This record gives sequence, structure tokens and C-alpha cells, in this order.
Amino acid sequence: MDIARCLDTIDLLCTRGFPAEHGRTDVGTAGPDGLVAELGTSDDFWEDDGTRREQTQAQYDADRDGLTQRLTDRWGPPHHISLASVLERSLDGEDIPEPWGSLSAHVPDVHLWQLPGTARWLALGVSQWDKELPFQLLAVVTETDPP
Repeated sequence: MDIARCLDTIDLLCTRGFPAEHGRTDVGTAGPDGLVAELGTSDDFWEDDGTRREQTQAQYDADRDGLTQRLTDRWGPPHHISLASVLERSLDGEDIPEPWGSLSAHVPDVHLWQLPGTARWLALGVSQWDKELPFQLLAVVTETDPP
């Protein structure tokens, strides 16, 4: 992972406007509820015995933690938020505001900062939709308070 490139992308997200419609961007996806950057995406694990998946998960967690340290130097320590209860509430029928509702379906927890002087939140998390699918290191910027 190129930390400088990731920090540049995060800086871009922190200042970019939210589009009126959902769609793809040069770094991920965006909509009126937030911006998502795909900072890194692994290979898939269809032909894996579990070893490569375990190593990849450890690497993506380490990459997230490395970025967290750099962002902690800027904004102070993050909140560590589990999204498990958000997913459970969503599955029970509660209407969870975006991007938190969809994020909770594939990101178990996030490191979260409220950006100084703004209404924006920045979340870093490691996504994986299913055990055979790739990991992604995601940065999310939203003005929607975490549930």
C-alpha cells in the first residue's frame, strides 16, 4: 500500500462535494450521503485453502492501522466503532441512514474521526462481502452521524 497516495485520496474526499446522484468516481463511489474511496483491493480467494486469506486480512488490517496512525497524528485518536449492532438493527427492519446501513453489511468495524471544524466524519474500515471475495481498504466521508 502506498500511504502517501492513500492520504492524498483521503484529503480529496475531505474536501470534495457530495453529488446529487449515486455513481462511480475516480476513486470509488459517491452519492448525496457520502463518498467512498477504495484505497486497496486484494485478489479473490476462490482457490485458497484459507492461508492466503488469513495473511491478506492481516495485511489489510495492518494497512488500516498504519493509515490510522498517520491520521491520528493529524486529528487525534479515532473512535473505534463496531458496526455489528448496526447490521443487526438493519436486519431487524430498522431504517439505518446511509452510508452506515450498507457499510455495516461488509465492514465489521471502523476507525472514525469527526473532521475538525466541519460536520463531516471520516471512517476507515476493511471490507469483505464474503470469504471468497476480495478485501478492500475503504475510506468513507459523510455528514451523516454514525448510528
